[in-house]
Amino acid sequence: MNHHRTLWTHARLATLAPQEPGCGVMEDAAILCEDGRISWIGRADDLPEAAGDAEHRNLEGRWVTPAFIDCHTHLVFGGDRAMEFEMRLNGATYEEIARAGGGIVSSVAATNALSVPELVEASLPRVDTLLREGVGTLEIKSGYGLNIDGELNMLRAARALEKQRPMRVATSYLAAHATPAAYKGRNEDYIREVVLPGMEQGHAEGLIDAVDGFCEGIAFSVDEMRLVFDKARTLKLPVKLHAEQLSNLGGAAMAASYGALSADHLEYLDGDGVAAMAKAGTVAVLLPGAFYAIKETQKPPVAALREAAVAIAVATDCNPGTSPLTSLLLAMNMAATLFRLTVDECIAGVTREAARALGLLSKTGTIEVGKSADFAIWDIERPAELVYRMGFNPLHARVFKGSEVVA
Repeated sequence: MNHHRTLWTHARLATLAPQEPGCGVMEDAAILCEDGRISWIGRADDLPEAAGDAEHRNLEGRWVTPAFIDCHTHLVFGGDRAMEFEMRLNGATYEEIARAGGGIVSSVAATNALSVPELVEASLPRVDTLLREGVGTLEIKSGYGLNIDGELNMLRAARALEKQRPMRVATSYLAAHATPAAYKGRNEDYIREVVLPGMEQGHAEGLIDAVDGFCEGIAFSVDEMRLVFDKARTLKLPVKLHAEQLSNLGGAAMAASYGALSADHLEYLDGDGVAAMAKAGTVAVLLPGAFYAIKETQKPPVAALREAAVAIAVATDCNPGTSPLTSLLLAMNMAATLFRLTVDECIAGVTREAARALGLLSKTGTIEVGKSADFAIWDIERPAELVYRMGFNPLHARVFKGSEVVA
């Protein structure tokens, strides 16, 4: 049987291996890839015999990190909300914007007006922008359908996007994002009549990798989210939750009680929530783009998360309203500047810990033997440049499953 081997030499690696300190730096290193997986890494002068017949790529001293992972996005949607952004700048209130047809209502209408192929076409520019920054894995949520067909069409578009580009997509079912007008004041009816049967159908179609929800005073309560998570448990689907973004309802602790992969936002997370997440191994996903866009002043409790050894990931939260951000590089800079994450935490947050937040750490997120050969090659002098710069992309090449796919 013939095997395709590629040997990448003269590299400076940031492996992000969890057993190594910091970013797991390895100088003058080489990576041997076989059939899309990493079969060996080490010093260039210790090459294994199997490297002899490999296709050779000289990286000339460039830095290599795991391919980036954007572990929280809403990037499949129709339309935009630039008009309401302009209205806010001109002094309009949230209520005034809503009366003018803005807010999530406008995104739901624009998204439901598009077919699956049209949703794919609308989303590809956002996908391509992220891939050009070294992203190899994207999480994509539903949440702008708010009916069964609309929610599942978003996930069908996400699956179609994965077939159109060399990348990995993890889908999250977010029908419990908001309550449509027809169910105003009847959250539980919406959950029982739309969210739960939609979850069953999406699971049967193989569209759902995880189940998400928005636990907040303007969305769903802890008890209402339990209904959603109980159904997810019966279907053996992992869960995650938008929690403690605008207030502290105890959503993160509740999600952790279900073994949630992640709890996201977390500006109002308290000590009990931190402890519950630490006990469950639930990842804290920080979203500085949303913090910035809505002019939040309450910061996530980063020091408490560190002290409790809760893994911290960073993502764009790409969405049309509260985080129209399609740069994971900028998200890292914002996480460092606004939340005081270190360089090592930021880089781990978009690689190893982002993979952990998606339940994909056994497949990707680090440069280790047996993992998918997903990495990014950078024209930088030190890893800190990936966090320090704003509006500058130093990507030299992206590699996905062992093949160079973008320069």
